[in-house]
Amino acid sequence: MQGVRGVLVVLLAVPALAGCRAAEPAKSPPSGVDELVIPTPSPDPADFVDRIDNPWLPLTPGSEWVYETTGGDPQRITVTVTDQTREVAGVTATVVHDVVRAPDGTLLEDTYDWFAQDVDGNVWYLGEDTTEYDEQGRPDTEGSWEAGVDGAEAGLAMAARPRVGDSYEQEQLAGVAEDRAEVLSLDEQRSVPAGEYDDLLQTEETTPLEPDVVEHKYYARGVGTVLEETVAGGAERVELVSFTAG
Repeated sequence: MQGVRGVLVVLLAVPALAGCRAAEPAKSPPSGVDELVIPTPSPDPADFVDRIDNPWLPLTPGSEWVYETTGGDPQRITVTVTDQTREVAGVTATVVHDVVRAPDGTLLEDTYDWFAQDVDGNVWYLGEDTTEYDEQGRPDTEGSWEAGVDGAEAGLAMAARPRVGDSYEQEQLAGVAEDRAEVLSLDEQRSVPAGEYDDLLQTEETTPLEPDVVEHKYYARGVGTVLEETVAGGAERVELVSFTAG
């Protein structure tokens, strides 16, 4: 059985489209910690700890983030780290609850995400139980997946020591969950309703399931995600309104 710290898998970068990027140096390995398998087909429970204290993605029970969207359909998103755990592929995962509502309070999406941190501080995404609701309130669970089930594999949510150029898969279930990320910067500054932040970690997120869509995400130390913005294929902006540490 291969653990998450098995042989190194180097992810090939997508060829640059703009001529000015052709001379960029070769990308660094897929994460700031060597010998990771991303995604991992069979995580070893012995590689994991019972907390998630990665400074870029701290998931302490009781923590809550509230976001609001602009540039698209207005929504209010509440993310809460629960005190619940769930065994996924043999690993004890922290359960994070995401609720998306319209301005009038109508429930649009209800999701339970599963994360776990390994002994080196890397945070892994092990799956989600998600339900979206259409205008008639009818549920759709198509986006759900679980590592170890039907070929799904755990992806990397956040490296312990991110480096510019790192590129990795965040989730893997063919045709359902294929998000990818690349670290663009470690010194960005942004202002959102929750405050002004500097020294932000910036990632670019894409998926072959929506090849025309590109998103940039910004993380603050000790807080987590403070901003998501769609830079191609849309104009949505998801801003942090408030954060309560657990």
